[in-house]
Amino acid sequence: MARKGDQPVKLSKELFLGLIPQHILDRGLIVLDETLIKPIKRLFEQRKLPKEGWSDDTIRLLLKVLSAIDTDKDPKAARIGEREARITSPLVSELAAGFNHGVGRSGVLIDAQPKAAGASLMYQIANRLAEDVLKKFGIENIKGAYVIPLATGMSIALVLKVARDLTGGRDVVYPRIDHKSPLNAISLVDLKPKIIPCKLDGDALVSDPSNVESAINGQTAAILTTTTFFPPRQTDDVIAISKIAKEKEIPHIINNAYGVQSPKIMNMIRSAIFKGRVDAIIQSTDKNFLCPVGGSVIAGTDEEFLRRVAHSYAGRATAAPVVQFLAAILSLGENRYRELIQQQQEYYNLLKDQLGEIAEKHGERLLKVDSSIAIAMTITKPRIAHEIGAKLYTSRVTGPRGLPKQDSTFGTCYDEYPTQYLTINAAIGVEETDIRTTVKRLDELLKKTPLS
Repeated sequence: MARKGDQPVKLSKELFLGLIPQHILDRGLIVLDETLIKPIKRLFEQRKLPKEGWSDDTIRLLLKVLSAIDTDKDPKAARIGEREARITSPLVSELAAGFNHGVGRSGVLIDAQPKAAGASLMYQIANRLAEDVLKKFGIENIKGAYVIPLATGMSIALVLKVARDLTGGRDVVYPRIDHKSPLNAISLVDLKPKIIPCKLDGDALVSDPSNVESAINGQTAAILTTTTFFPPRQTDDVIAISKIAKEKEIPHIINNAYGVQSPKIMNMIRSAIFKGRVDAIIQSTDKNFLCPVGGSVIAGTDEEFLRRVAHSYAGRATAAPVVQFLAAILSLGENRYRELIQQQQEYYNLLKDQLGEIAEKHGERLLKVDSSIAIAMTITKPRIAHEIGAKLYTSRVTGPRGLPKQDSTFGTCYDEYPTQYLTINAAIGVEETDIRTTVKRLDELLKKTPLS
């Protein structure tokens, strides 16, 4: 608490009078106001994602001002607690943008922290922007969103823990996705996956909502559906499943790991919320908002459910993934983010065209799977899909994923899928040169792998 008589200093142009001519001072203050002060003032007034992205200087000023009001920056403070944000190196503090106290209070992630007024303000504005960006880009019927300093898998565990506490159930009904993170999340909170097999529909692997409904019983804690995964696995029918969840009164959690960049997926989630039950939607900050790995955004349609999530976080939390999201989304702004989404769709079509030509040239074909982010191409014998993926990696192409045709291969989401395949993504932030270079190197690699 500030001592009696301590008052904040107000910066005004009167401080500079008499030092330089008035007209020069006025002109300089206009520049300061337009480039730095107004954007920050508008952010706190509107608490919405700005239309235009900010400059790095404006973002730095915001973070510097906010971190400067945390108590560890007070030169007159006597700091004798066990956790006083004592930092051994200025570089270490810079890596957390100066928010050395982290965010939240012990046991309540979203509570303001007495020692960290600046970090608490930073976290609240990050949450407001997270909610706003999800609403602007498709799911306007959510009731709130929190930036969580945990990656997607751990955030799924956090939400499943809340569902378990609400229902007392022990099982998670889970349309099959061969991905370790969600399975580990289920296990972490002492639940068991009740895996719903996929059906082969042409080339595509789809989940059957009727099988989801049949799997629900008195031991069901939640339904966990997935919007984004590698082809040939298609998006779960979250609309039909949300109706089942509503009828059965079972929490429904959507793993929307990298779905924010897909208008089609976001519209599907919005419809699922409108027509049925969706308790939480979880999305990665790095896959959607172009910032370092380590954070996620949990959105919800029920404020009480979200509050329970915040109260389930153990201890205080690092501020780093939160401030990284905030800086990333402010640097983009609504207009640039919308451009990137449009660009992703254009480059997806480019990849599809280019990859289709290469497939035909080498006696392969593209799998017919409804996906707005990734494309799969057959790999026929004696070519080995995972070896081609590995050779692409050694040729400095990162991301492609090769799946061989084997019984019960984890990763295919299906036992005995009829062909090997290679998947390639055209996710948000991809450049045209990435696509053309990848296709060129794949072409060269396939030339060296004869069919006989």
